[in-house]
Amino acid sequence: MTVPPLRLGVNIDHVATVRNARGSAYPEPLRAAKLAEAAGADGITAHLREDRRHIVDADIEALVDGLRVPLNFEMAATAEMQAIALRHRPHAVCIVPEKREERTTEGGLEVAGDQNHLTDFIMPLRDAGCRVSLFIGADLAQIEASARIGAAVVELHTGAYCDFHAEGRFDERDEELERLREAAVFAHSLGLEVHAGHGLTYDTVAPIAAMAEVRELNIGHFLIGEAIFRGLDPAIREMRRLMDEARGGTTA
Repeated sequence: MTVPPLRLGVNIDHVATVRNARGSAYPEPLRAAKLAEAAGADGITAHLREDRRHIVDADIEALVDGLRVPLNFEMAATAEMQAIALRHRPHAVCIVPEKREERTTEGGLEVAGDQNHLTDFIMPLRDAGCRVSLFIGADLAQIEASARIGAAVVELHTGAYCDFHAEGRFDERDEELERLREAAVFAHSLGLEVHAGHGLTYDTVAPIAAMAEVRELNIGHFLIGEAIFRGLDPAIREMRRLMDEARGGTTA
């Protein structure tokens, strides 16, 4: 079987985190996004949170106007975020669960238990030409519900797999990896495009990248952290190399 190319989306949220720590105008998320483009990123991801803890509204405007690669706009399923997405019409919107008290996105979206609301929520986004993705755990019921309500994409939450690896809990890591494989195969069988992300590093990316059903990885926090030591361009190029190597040498 020919393995399709694997895309890399680079999340630049935490460039904004550094900027906001001092309330200054730098570092600029758009500058990081353009560096990521040059380093081989196939898309840019930015999460506009309700509390604006990192990315702010002006960043979304700058990214929409300044990018050549697609923008993946991460957002909660709220009326405010829907209105912003409909105003800017990014290439893709990824609906994520969001709690104000969390440090980062914890767990996947509850699609099966909220189908009516999510069906109504994503319909105007689809009509506006946005590709709708749902960020979910490796749960077959959530995948089935995602297909039922008309999502084009599911993004599988790889956070538990990465956490188990970091903590040396390798049996649990391998079990979670198998759940992710089964979820990717099942989602693909339903006609959904499969993406994956959250917590991926150089040490954990290869088994996910090797899954033929996965078409895109979205990686941010690790790459921004690694950029402190080696620079953003080399950090992204190394991730791209590892992804392509695991994929068997294909490029997007």
